[in-house]
Amino acid sequence: MTSIVGIGTDITDVARIKASYEEYGERFLKRVFTETEIAYCERFGETKFLHYTARFAAKEAFSKAIGTGMRDGMAFKNVGIRNLPTGQPEIELFGVMAERWSHHRIHVTLSHTSSVAVAVVVVEAHH
Repeated sequence: MTSIVGIGTDITDVARIKASYEEYGERFLKRVFTETEIAYCERFGETKFLHYTARFAAKEAFSKAIGTGMRDGMAFKNVGIRNLPTGQPEIELFGVMAERWSHHRIHVTLSHTSSVAVAVVVVEAHH
């Protein structure tokens, strides 16, 4: 039997993520995104910020789904998105987030337009 532990959603402006990059450069990317995420997003050239923004939204949505927000061990670099060969995104966890949440099933979906990205995360527990 499974039960939903939490649901989180977030919508983020692409311009906000692009502005952070323009102000802080590589420091911003390395503080917020995993190496896997950076490698993935950089492949998209001019549209890379759509993908960075979707991944940022996923991190925020995950923090809401687990009910902590950005505290209690939740840090941007402890949550990442990788894509399966099919293109489907999935959450990967590191550090304290992996210790606490890797035994749960985590669903994530991402979408974006040219100006915003949205993510929805559902966390399930197995009983």
